[in-house]
Amino acid sequence: MSHAIGDAAAAAIAMIMKSLADPLRLRMLSAIASDPRAESCVCDLAELADVSQPTVSHHLKVLKDAGVLVSERRGTWVWYSIEASLRPAITTLLESFAPAALAPSASTDRYQGLEDVDEALTHMAANLSARHPQLSADAVAGVVRESYAGLARAARITTHLVPLTERFARQRLADLERDRVAAPPQVLFVCVANAGRSQLAAAMVERASQGRVVARSAGSSPAAAVHPSVRPLLEELGVGAPLEAFPKPLTDDAVRAADVVITMGCGDVCPIIPGVRYEDWAVGDPAMASPEGATAIRDDIAVRVDALLESLLGSPTMDPAPRVATEQNRSRGARR
Repeated sequence: MSHAIGDAAAAAIAMIMKSLADPLRLRMLSAIASDPRAESCVCDLAELADVSQPTVSHHLKVLKDAGVLVSERRGTWVWYSIEASLRPAITTLLESFAPAALAPSASTDRYQGLEDVDEALTHMAANLSARHPQLSADAVAGVVRESYAGLARAARITTHLVPLTERFARQRLADLERDRVAAPPQVLFVCVANAGRSQLAAAMVERASQGRVVARSAGSSPAAAVHPSVRPLLEELGVGAPLEAFPKPLTDDAVRAADVVITMGCGDVCPIIPGVRYEDWAVGDPAMASPEGATAIRDDIAVRVDALLESLLGSPTMDPAPRVATEQNRSRGARR
């Protein structure tokens, strides 16, 4: 039998939630959370809205008094960051709740369309089963229908749902049959929505490694679509069509097939598989950042991808353009 939280825990959570119950405070909190430096000063946050710096300072004080933020004075400016023990919870709140709050309410007949695509899924399963004779027909059909159901949970527009299901099922079947000894290294990037940084990281690995490393991405709670602010960055990497980049749910198959699993703000959602290397990249969420902030996050990920590929392949392979852009950002940061 489940039990409600205690009085003390409820009071503590209520105080924090009350401090967050203001649009500007939430925007400032998301700006701090998505900043590659993991901190911001009043001068940065004042640009979010047409308000005075004293007003910004007041809202920051509310968040600090609630224990959400901590501060450090450096020269004439005070820098604010999320209290370390609360950062995972705050990040999860911002990344999971914001897309859900902005999305249209779920239709009660979302799954009633399954009968309409039943023939298509049956035909798809038969074709894929012929390409994977080592797997039973029932196993392939199960993967196809699980893939459709997993994508349908987050889908708002079902125009591409069947072809997306086929792409997702192909990935999962390839993961099931992957030869870990002979196949090229495989990396899985996992974040909450699979609508921003995990998609960017996977695209960068695919482009920079030129096929020598296989990259997958998934979300613990996938969004309905890639975030608009991330699409231009993916297009720069040659990923633009809806069928090329779509949020996918995390599966055990993808984790088992990976040589490296990299989590990006999704918490402890990945199953621990022996023989798989795990890393956590503390990078900002481009879906919650300004266009400039999203570009800075892209550059941060590029540097990390470069180091990852060097560890997997023995030599740096990152395209020079992201590296140059990153060095330019560093120079601008140093001049500040």
